[in-house]
Amino acid sequence: MSLTDTDIARIASLARLQLGSEESTRMLGQINGFFALVERMQAVDTTGVEPLAHPVATIEDISLRLRDDVASEPNCREANQRSAPAVEAGLFLVPKVIE
Repeated sequence: MSLTDTDIARIASLARLQLGSEESTRMLGQINGFFALVERMQAVDTTGVEPLAHPVATIEDISLRLRDDVASEPNCREANQRSAPAVEAGLFLVPKVIE
């Protein structure tokens, strides 16, 4: 997959960017270079390769130091919801915005 100047202009428009012709050309080269790299990576056969939790695991046996999953702050729900205009059953009530 490679982009064209028209694609770059559309992306810039969507992102509300004003790119000059030189910037647009440089951006086109950079993005197409990224896509070329992704295509090369997708071409590698990875069948039978186990995913790694950490890249160092390929060279040494490591165990991740994970902390215990415990609450470290008190429950302040009521205090945090006092300033809300509408609360019901511990939930913030907001106006419906999507029909």
